Amino acid sequence: MAKFKSHLIAFSLFMAISVCTSDRIFSCTQTPFPHVCTSSMSNTIKDSLGFLNSALQATLDHAVHTHKLASSIDLSLFDERTKSAWNDCLDLCEDTISHLNKCMSPNSVSFDDSQTWLSAAIANQQTCMNGFMDFNVDPSQLPSFPFTSNNISKFISNSLAINKAISPTNFGRHRRLLSSDFPTWLSISDRKLLQSSKVKANLIVAKDGSGNYKTISEAIAASSKLRKDTSSRFIIHVKAGVYKENVEIKTSMKNIMIIGDGIDKTIVTGSKNVQDGSTTFRSATFAVTGDKFIAQDITFENTAGPQKHQSVALRSGADLSVFYRCSFKGYQDTLYVYSQRQFYQNCDIYGTVDFIFGDAAAVLQNCNIYVRKPMSQQKNTVTAQGRTDPNENTGIIVHNSVVSATSELQSVQGSIKTYLGRPWQKYSRTVFMKTSLGGLIDPAGWLAWDGDFALSTLYYGEYMNTGSGASTSGRVKWAGYHVITSASEAGKFTVGNFLAGNSWIPATGVPFTSGL
Repeated sequence: MAKFKSHLIAFSLFMAISVCTSDRIFSCTQTPFPHVCTSSMSNTIKDSLGFLNSALQATLDHAVHTHKLASSIDLSLFDERTKSAWNDCLDLCEDTISHLNKCMSPNSVSFDDSQTWLSAAIANQQTCMNGFMDFNVDPSQLPSFPFTSNNISKFISNSLAINKAISPTNFGRHRRLLSSDFPTWLSISDRKLLQSSKVKANLIVAKDGSGNYKTISEAIAASSKLRKDTSSRFIIHVKAGVYKENVEIKTSMKNIMIIGDGIDKTIVTGSKNVQDGSTTFRSATFAVTGDKFIAQDITFENTAGPQKHQSVALRSGADLSVFYRCSFKGYQDTLYVYSQRQFYQNCDIYGTVDFIFGDAAAVLQNCNIYVRKPMSQQKNTVTAQGRTDPNENTGIIVHNSVVSATSELQSVQGSIKTYLGRPWQKYSRTVFMKTSLGGLIDPAGWLAWDGDFALSTLYYGEYMNTGSGASTSGRVKWAGYHVITSASEAGKFTVGNFLAGNSWIPATGVPFTSGL
């Protein structure tokens, strides 16, 4: 695991330029990586947005240059697993370039959007490295490795810090949840879709041939040809059945909705895994990066089993995505909340090790989290959040949910330890709020990853949880662990940090504002 050096200077940057004025002089010395800043842009720019745009342009230039260099490498020099990890890096670099271009769009882009896209770009860089780690390949031993030699992560980190520092006080306002339990970024028509018992589909998938296509992948491919534009919702109804296929909904495929006939009635299943040659990133049975994706009444599973280790059922890097009444089944690394803004409502998640993981700004509300029996000598960890930079607006929030053992685990529960999470990366951030924690949860609550790594830089919090595993009296004593005991402390956390300052609203049951 890459351990990023602490960016202590980021706080001073925030304090120094959080109040923007037209005559303020900004300097590269205020960024987390001053030497990277000064090597590529003017050291002083009097306009805050000009300073940010200059930083973004420098970052984009380096990302484009890196992709060009990496694309020119002769991959025949590598074995198949190294090729697989390298190709992941190429695709992720393209995605980073896309995110940076969006940040620089002349159209109206909020600071909140930019922080989300820059956070996703940081996740891409870490995931590039993770692919090689999956196969125990040391990139430094390769003839060339432009993905790190060009300092893209440091450029992105500088841009993240600058963007956060100049953001207005209403940063993230548009992402509050309404009392309907859906995010505000869902349109009225999309909310009606989620709440309707009758939905008119554009395409129907049915294994028995009674629909337009027999596989989901065929329907996804057809949707690209049938749609005149991607701004309107395109609905695919997948009838009951078991669909053995690996599905990918790419970035260009926006506003797609997949509706099944119910959990465990419509099932998408696969078995890709790291042991058999897929990177964790590529092991997903169902992967989606198209913005505003919605899935409803469907089960996603990976049947590789615990002995195959990392085996993802669903990976989402889709911004503003919603999963409603869905089930995610696997063992290690079941649900990959990869990046950007995601909302899970009334879902079931099954797994053993790090089975809700990733670096998205992910909210799981009213969900059932089922912990399964792991392999012998393994410990269960519900979450492994992957925030690598202190200015990312990411984290995993579990609210008003239930964490319990499956019947298989219950029979051996006394001999297997289960924890709420462990820090996959240095600034890992996870909060459990008003959630029922069963007796399977170890009194310590949380598990270290490797010695004292991240224990002072992570943010783990618990607020008003219930159940036999909810007592905080025996919890870890890490500097980054917080028992949230007051509305003001909880309010400071949610408003000031998580999800750009607005994460939950009172009607959903989280009393972080006065009157609750």
